[in-house]
Amino acid sequence: MHFGIFVEEMRYGANQVSAFRDAFELAQHAEAWGLDCVWLGEIHFAPMRSVISASLQVASAIATRTRRLRVGTAVTVLPLNHPLRIAEEVATLDHISEGRLEFGIGRSGVARSYDIYGIAYGESQARFREALEIIRQAWKGEPFSYDGEFYRFQGATVAPRPYQVPHPPIRMAANTEETFPAVGKMGLSVFVGLRAAEVSDLQSHLALYRRAWREAGHLGDPSVYLRVPVYVSTTEQGAVEEPRESLMHFFGRQTELARAVVGRAGAGPADRRRALAERMANLSYEDVLAKKVAFGTPAGVIDRLTRLREELGLDGIVAELNPGGRIPLELETRSLRLLTHEVMPAFK
Repeated sequence: MHFGIFVEEMRYGANQVSAFRDAFELAQHAEAWGLDCVWLGEIHFAPMRSVISASLQVASAIATRTRRLRVGTAVTVLPLNHPLRIAEEVATLDHISEGRLEFGIGRSGVARSYDIYGIAYGESQARFREALEIIRQAWKGEPFSYDGEFYRFQGATVAPRPYQVPHPPIRMAANTEETFPAVGKMGLSVFVGLRAAEVSDLQSHLALYRRAWREAGHLGDPSVYLRVPVYVSTTEQGAVEEPRESLMHFFGRQTELARAVVGRAGAGPADRRRALAERMANLSYEDVLAKKVAFGTPAGVIDRLTRLREELGLDGIVAELNPGGRIPLELETRSLRLLTHEVMPAFK
């Protein structure tokens, strides 16, 4: 089973210099302690939350600091940049890492980023589809033209071609019922999460995804990674109390982000979005512990991840080590050590 860590959050009280230092230190621990991949978010115009706005550049820096560790994007927001430029930069990063790149893609649920860039959020799905089509074609390294609704060009030949053949593994984030079968039809691996969804929601959505995968004639079984907050402590009480402040801050912020897109074009039915936001707003800490995270002693986290693997058919975990950014560095590092040394071996 794949084990990665998700790096996005800026630690509360840190400055921008120390935030980058923290990210590189985490990657060094991940390399030394046997993790498979560091996955980088892409957050724009939220300086108190994250400095990782240019995730491909950060990934390049991590790639040059490591030798074994894979580096992934979770996710590159395709509609916010020109797809030819993304194709060039991702292929370049694949060479810099010598084939250790994982290309995670999505369109983001943060409509404010689109507003600031001057791109209509209602166009995000259509822009995403065109961008992915262009990127996959560009990586063939042959001249091609494109005449779409948003992107038009003639005689483009992208260089370099990716180091991996035919290209880095592509994994798409899916959050809505409509997205899952579309991802399956395209034959892409998928990221899922429990921020707004329940396990029962994901079970039904993944059934649609797997059915669409089979009906499209794709070979083998599709790959499903779960991004989930993970905190491992030495005691049960510590696992509950040490991350409490950080988690409640995190879910409070996620609730506000969910409310911000209610009624926005491209965000799906307003009543469904509103219901999801209110369900998140009404979560108690006990609900979060029971439904949204994998917290506990090493034995408890092994049990929780085992149940999630069986319920959802997972072949990968992407652990969010410090959602909310308020877990002290020493506790986050201890949690990662326990995860890699005492939890991860049970799944390898």
